[in-house]
Amino acid sequence: MTSMVVLGLSIATVLLLLGAFLATLRQDRKGRTAEPPVEVAPLETPLPAPVGVVGYAGSDYADPRTLKVGDGIEVHGSPARVLGAMFISWQGQEWTEFLLRDTARRRQWLSVETRQGDPPHLEVFMWTEVPTQGMVPAKSMIVMEGVEFFPIERGTAAFRSEGETGLPERGLLDFADYRASDGRLLSFERIQGGSWTASYANPLAPGSIAVVSRAP
Repeated sequence: MTSMVVLGLSIATVLLLLGAFLATLRQDRKGRTAEPPVEVAPLETPLPAPVGVVGYAGSDYADPRTLKVGDGIEVHGSPARVLGAMFISWQGQEWTEFLLRDTARRRQWLSVETRQGDPPHLEVFMWTEVPTQGMVPAKSMIVMEGVEFFPIERGTAAFRSEGETGLPERGLLDFADYRASDGRLLSFERIQGGSWTASYANPLAPGSIAVVSRAP
């Protein structure tokens, strides 16, 4: 009887030891095969390009700086002709504004300016006139059609004109530029102290302009 009890206890002890060994073995295998957590770097959101900044260096796109009065062009595939040009200078900056007429005989101004930087870049805008309703440019924020615009640049520039612009051959141009929080641009201009006109700017990317024919 005593032998049977001792044998039973021995078997129970062996089973307990065997169970503990197997549990330890499973735990050890789990620890060896488990893969360490992979650290995933957060995705970086690319910064948006500045409104109106486009580059033409080293590309096959037509360079708008080469436009001349009388050229036939296409803007986003729509034909237009360069009627005239204004060559403007102000505090060391120079830019050109081309007067275009499309097939519906509508007129719009296309501005082209080389901005200094690293590297230099072109700013090309198509301007669409908006009614000022007697508004004049303020030195603080203004509201146009429910949108707040904040002043960025203003001054009096000298200009020289060519072609059919309806402007003097030489003169002075007052301007005041504004930008909205969403990047939209608004500009006021007046020639020789005349009435103010206002226009919105739409940036043109490389490839938007194609030269169809050159003036003789």
